[in-house]
Order: sequence, then structure tokens, then C-alpha cells
Amino acid sequence: MKDAAHAGQSKTGKKLPQYIAALSVCLGSVATGAVLGWTSNVTEEMKAGLFNDIAINDDHLGWIGSFATLGAMVMCFPIGIMCEKLGRKLAMLILTVPFMVGWLLIIFANSVGMIYAGRFITGMAGGAFCVSAPLYTSEIAENEIRGALGSYFQLLLTVGIVFAYIIAFVASVKVYTIILAILPLVFFLVFLFQPETPVYRMKQKREEDARAALIRLRGSDYDVDAELQEIKANLEAEEKNKRSFTEVIKTRSAKVAAIVCFSLMFFQQASGINAVIFYTGSIFKSAGSTLNPKVATIIVGVIQCIATFISSLIVDRLGRRILLLLSDFFMVLSGCVLGIFFSLKDRNLVDDDTITSLGFLPVLALSVFIIVFSLGFGPIPWMISSELFPTEIKSIASSAAGTFNWFMAFLITKFYLNLQNAVGGDVTFYIFSAISLAGTIFTFFVVPETKGKSLEQIQKELNKEA
Repeated sequence: MKDAAHAGQSKTGKKLPQYIAALSVCLGSVATGAVLGWTSNVTEEMKAGLFNDIAINDDHLGWIGSFATLGAMVMCFPIGIMCEKLGRKLAMLILTVPFMVGWLLIIFANSVGMIYAGRFITGMAGGAFCVSAPLYTSEIAENEIRGALGSYFQLLLTVGIVFAYIIAFVASVKVYTIILAILPLVFFLVFLFQPETPVYRMKQKREEDARAALIRLRGSDYDVDAELQEIKANLEAEEKNKRSFTEVIKTRSAKVAAIVCFSLMFFQQASGINAVIFYTGSIFKSAGSTLNPKVATIIVGVIQCIATFISSLIVDRLGRRILLLLSDFFMVLSGCVLGIFFSLKDRNLVDDDTITSLGFLPVLALSVFIIVFSLGFGPIPWMISSELFPTEIKSIASSAAGTFNWFMAFLITKFYLNLQNAVGGDVTFYIFSAISLAGTIFTFFVVPETKGKSLEQIQKELNKEA
């Protein structure tokens, strides 16, 4: 009788409600991107004292840029606990509060210290989204679109960065900051109407709520019972085979996952991406480009958005490994081109006319760098950390990987200018390129493919002895 009842039901759900839910949660990524992009196009105005008449120098700017990454770093573990205790949805809705508090501190700042505090608090909210949004999307998505939905986090992060660049170009620093502060409220109002994940509802033993969530996400024609049984079986197996953290961390799958995820997070940040995002305008200016640095920054940001969008379309077709390899290889080449340009310019190896005629090179190299980063090394390390770790330690391990990522982001953001001043812009980019080359080799030999595989299948493969 049960089979007959299910005969008319579809084995695959509607995709549109899943896309809408993923895009809704990733409006929080837009708000996070706005936090990251806030400094890029207003550095000159801030140094000129045009923001609340506060005197700001280069050292202050380094801290203003990097305090957001420190805030993000400290929230990776607390948000994992919040997601387990309060639910994925409520935990993220609560993040609107630190977003608003942080932005209000910046808007009404009367000292550099208040800006630091505001940046730290908005960074906390942003960093929390880096853990919670991919967790939410991985739990609402069907296997065949999990990669695409997982990449939306990075896509909408870049949309937030570009939005910040554009508003900074057309508005005063104060008005620009107020507009960015509205973004978390938009997220709150839209995401409020999305369901909690079916997995979390089943963890709470609220099967009817899980069923309702699945119907919302897959459509009424979908065979909800089959997926509910699968979720239930997985959770029961987890409960039955429950192992302590120390037991799980000793398994081969956990060790491989840790090596892969932490290494990819390192290579993502040490490629110099945050240096490029925070200092795009100044890189163009020092390269002698005739293009308005603010316009150049917007162009690079738009390119990043488009490339990340393309990545979301192809990640489930081409696979994770090939995109990572292509991404890192071309980051090596574009980093070398930037290094060579700065060698020619800063070390007076050629005359000024030649430098002027080569002004297109940094624009081209930065554009290629952003495109290939956004195709692979931007979204995939975050996605892979939600795919590789065993379920029992996923929240803690993903949080640890996220903490490490933001710590690396802090180091690169804070000390990029110091490094550039110490060894020169050219050597800085040669260093970034060498690290990306190491990342290409690492990806080729160590990173497994997860395309189209269930989370259980990935664990079985990782646990096979080499």
C-alpha cells in the first residue's frame, strides 16, 4: 500500500525553493561582503579626515582593515554552538544584532577606537555567517545541487563587496556607511520567512516540522517520506555509532579532512586575495594606471562577481579538484605578472614612457587573478570543509578551519603594507605566487574529488587505507 501511495510522487524535488532559501540565507553574505569592502574605496577620504573629522593615518587604516578579520575569527566556535543549541535559522537571525551594533558604533564614531570596536563587532557577525550559511545550505540541498548552492555564499559575499565599492563611489563616506548598515536588516526581513533545516528539526525529534520544511523546499509532489527516512537513518546511525571527539579525530577520514581543509584555507588566504580586495585602489594607483582607482576597484569587483557566478554553475559539472587546480595555476601566473610589473616600475629598470605603455598589465593581471580565484579557491575551500569532515566533529572542525582562515586573513591584511614596504611590491607578489604554486602541487596530489557524492560516500572513501 505504501509503494502505491508513493507511486505518483517524484524522486527529485523542485529546485527553485532550494535556490530561494540558499539566496535568502546568503543575503547575510552580502552584509558580510559590505563589511570587508568598506575600507577599499574610502581610504583617501579617511586619511583626509572626512569621516567624522577623525584623524586617520596608514597604521590606523591597517588596523581598521584587519579588526574585522579578528572579529570574524573569534566567532567561528561560538556560532557552531549557537547553531546546535538554537537552530541554524534563529542563530543567524540573532546575528543581525551585532551587525547593527557594530555599524552604529562606526556611524557615530568620534575616535579611531570606536571605529576599531565597530569593525571588530561587524566582523564577528560576518565571520559567523562563514560557518552558519554553508551549514544551512548543505542541509537543505539535494546532492546534485549541493555544490552550486554551497558556492552561493562566496558569490553573494562578492556581491556585497562590489555593492560597497559602488556606493562609496557615488556617496559621501557617512551616507555610504549608513546604506551598508541597512543590509543586515534586509537579510533579517527576507530570511525570517525561510524554514529551519529538515536535518535540525529531525535532530530535535520534530518529525512533522521536518516534513513541513521538506515540502517547502522540495514541493508537494516530492517523495518526502523517503528523504525523511534517510535523514532519520543517518541520525540514528550517528547516535548508535557515536564516538568521542578524540576517537573520531584519530580516524583516517578526519586526519585527511583536517590536512586538506586547513591547507586549502591557508592557500586561499596566503595567495594574497585579501591584500588585493582591501588595497585594489592603491595597487592601481601605484601601478600608474590612468584609470580612476575607484572605478578600477569597481571593475575588479564586478569581474569577481561574474566569475563566482560562473563557478556556481559549473562546480557540480567539472568538479572541485579541476577548478582548484586551474584557479591556483593561473593565480601563480597573474601574481608573477604583477611582480614583474612592479619590478620594472619600482626598481627603475625601464623608462617612464615604457611603464605608462604597460599600465594595462596590472589591470589585466589583477582581473585574471580575481576571475580564477573566484572560480576555484574562493568558494571551494569553504564548501569542502562542510563535505569532508565526519559528521560527529563537523561543527567543531569546520569552526576550527574557519578560525584559522580568518587568522590568516588578519595576518595578510595587517602586514601586507609592512611587507610591501620592507621588500617591495614586486617581491610581495612573487611570495604570493610561490605559495600558490605550492597550493597547485598540494591540490594535485592530496585533495579528493567530492562532486556528486553523498556525505556518507565521501566518509567511506576517505577511510579506505591508501
